[in-house]
Amino acid sequence: MVLLHVLFEHAVGYALLSLKEVEEISLLQPQVEECVLNLGKFHNVVRLVAFCPFSSSQVALENANAVSEGVVHEDLRLLLETYLPSKKKKVLLGVGDPKIGAAIQEELGYNCQTGGVIAEVLRGVRLHFHNLVKGLTDLSACKAQLGLGHSYSRAKVKFNVNRVDNMIIQSISLLDQLDKDINTFSMRVREWYGYHFPELVKIINDNATYCRLAQFIGNRRELNEEKLEKLEELTMDGAKAKAILDASRSSMGMDISAIDLINIESFSSRVVSLSEYRQSLHTYLRSKMSQVAPSLSALIGEAVGARLIAHAGSLTNLAKYPASTVQILGAEKALFRALKTRGNTPKYGLIFHSTFIGRAAAKNKGRISRYLANKCSIASRIDCFSEVPTSVFGEKLREQVEERLSFYETGEIPRKNLDVMKEAMVQAEEAAAEIAKKLEKQEKKRLKKEKKRLAALAQASSENSSTPEECEETHEKPKKKKKLKPQETPQENGMEDPPASLPKSKKKKAFPKEELASDPEEVATSSLSPPKRKKSSPKEEMASEPEEAASPIVPKKKRKFSEEPEAAASSTKTTKKKKKSQKASQED
Repeated sequence: MVLLHVLFEHAVGYALLSLKEVEEISLLQPQVEECVLNLGKFHNVVRLVAFCPFSSSQVALENANAVSEGVVHEDLRLLLETYLPSKKKKVLLGVGDPKIGAAIQEELGYNCQTGGVIAEVLRGVRLHFHNLVKGLTDLSACKAQLGLGHSYSRAKVKFNVNRVDNMIIQSISLLDQLDKDINTFSMRVREWYGYHFPELVKIINDNATYCRLAQFIGNRRELNEEKLEKLEELTMDGAKAKAILDASRSSMGMDISAIDLINIESFSSRVVSLSEYRQSLHTYLRSKMSQVAPSLSALIGEAVGARLIAHAGSLTNLAKYPASTVQILGAEKALFRALKTRGNTPKYGLIFHSTFIGRAAAKNKGRISRYLANKCSIASRIDCFSEVPTSVFGEKLREQVEERLSFYETGEIPRKNLDVMKEAMVQAEEAAAEIAKKLEKQEKKRLKKEKKRLAALAQASSENSSTPEECEETHEKPKKKKKLKPQETPQENGMEDPPASLPKSKKKKAFPKEELASDPEEVATSSLSPPKRKKSSPKEEMASEPEEAASPIVPKKKRKFSEEPEAAASSTKTTKKKKKSQKASQED
């Protein structure tokens, strides 16, 4: 008997369920369909075989994209190969989407089924899924579905910023609206200013130029020869400027007050600003069409190509249309009216605004429109699906249309499409290589700027981190000075520096005993010095040794200063003793 399994895709993972051996006819009974709503009865029919949760939201999004596109993901392949029986002929797998079912049957060899019983079972699984899987709550399942739905929609809506056809649709719609508004406003200026200067309407036909002149002239009685140069700049024609000057002198218009002239001038300035904005919008549209649809704009022009994209809804929709639809795009009313009245169908729609149909003869307009629609569909597909946008194909297709026009007129045989496309492919590869080099240079520049920015940030962070270390050093320096102060104080008080005793011992060793005995002064000094040595305890000598090791340079300088006062003190003592001895000898 064939075992029926059901594959259920959820936001948290894949679930594989098995149906108990129940006949398909009994499953279709109304009582069984009602049992789907009862969890206890539904457990008697369906059993969870395996559940494969997604490790992250990114993995869930990848699996959702794969299922929607009808591709078997590696996670799904591993689940089915692990938990489905090895005998594939005895297994029937139920899936909700026929595309993924066809992909599983083609790649893994399992028989797949959709609809009927499977739809009812999946409805029950969707209802009781949080009860079938352990550890899954209804709230967590809803959160997972909401998060996956947002990420899936965001991925579908995501687009390339440089190839946005929505901006083209909005700009061409605004351009058409501006044309209507400028025409309406300029007619209002013509009627309003025509009361004062009616002859100007016949001389100047352009609306924007008329508004500029109305703003410049103002009161026609003030127009003189001095303003002739400015009139020539505005009209771009010396004859028209002279005619305006002559007409102002013999005009039949009524006089007008200053307040009315102010209002006319302010309104005409608004119309002039609108016309200038319309020109800037047209340049913007041309630049966007060269980025998004370069081939289509090279073939039929930016305005007509933008209208085709706007009417189709997007460049992708236009690329999906056949050439027959592109031919009559924009003439739907005439088409359905012709079908209803069984009359002649229209030969062209929006492509009528291209120059090719206007240049063709009346008998060839239908033929050239059909040929042009064919080339437009090719160009739109190239623009939509090519990775590197280039206008090479559009230029070659335009050449083909020109050759077909000359063939209709003169009978000259055009080139074959195969030869033209080969030439276009060679040129397109060269153009793509150049564009790739430019992109590489831009990427290198961007990386250099990024490295510089990161280096600057690292340097700033290192400077900020070095400041507390400097503060610590400044706190440590006073401590060292405090240690040196007690060493300096005994020298100031006249006390003997412990290292100063060393040179005395060296001097004593250097002189022999006879010289010491002969010189009474040295004897006296030697008799006075031993008690000083007794005062210096061994502890002080031990303490002096590390002080000498810590600061070897400072004591040397201090020794010179310390020895001089000692020598002076010893000399004064010897002189006092000599005087006392002399007094004693005199008394005797």
